Amino acid sequence: MAGPLLIDVITIFPGMLKGFLEESILRRAALKGIVEFRTINLRDFTRDAHRTTDDRCYGGGPGMVMIPEPIFRAVESVRTGASRVILMTPQGRPFDQAMAAALARERHLIFVCGHYEGVDERVREHLVTDEISIGDYVLTNGVLPAAVVIDAVARLLDGAIENPDATKEESFGSGKLEYPQYTRPADYRGMKVPEVLLSGDHARIAAWRMEQSETRTRKRRPDLLARAFHAPA
Repeated sequence: MAGPLLIDVITIFPGMLKGFLEESILRRAALKGIVEFRTINLRDFTRDAHRTTDDRCYGGGPGMVMIPEPIFRAVESVRTGASRVILMTPQGRPFDQAMAAALARERHLIFVCGHYEGVDERVREHLVTDEISIGDYVLTNGVLPAAVVIDAVARLLDGAIENPDATKEESFGSGKLEYPQYTRPADYRGMKVPEVLLSGDHARIAAWRMEQSETRTRKRRPDLLARAFHAPA
């Protein structure tokens, strides 16, 4: 049996991950031995008394750039032949559900969390294997984007969620948004659950859900349908 997925996060703010990794599905997955999390303080890999991780950029300009040596040393302290080294950056490939599923099949993920104006370009060119973005906007640092990716990946691991069918009909899993969901009571303040869902007719329910999924996707995310239509056979 394969061991747990090992996830290392390299950052100068390891405290930002403490509560996140110790709650909900991530905590249960770690307790089950499905995944192992390690936070690595980048400052532990500096060589000067001030534990410096950034410097002014060559050529001038605002802000500071993370220097390469601590990042290289931190990654090399944990990297193996099975590692994927992921830099969280707005310039990276847009993250999606298919990428989450692919990363969930790996054995070791190393997340490099940038800060300030970014990282020295030599980190991109010679150290990382993947660059990932969670959207077209800029955050203070890469810890929160890494947390988003970790959550999306960890919940797909076998045994992380009690009911394995729970992840099969989610938004984006089929290339469309998920259909509307309802629970008790059937009538709340005059707002009623659609009759078809109370009918017990599984064929009608399945057809209704498919129709609702397509309608919602067409209205809210037509780009998903266009992408599916133009996908290679």
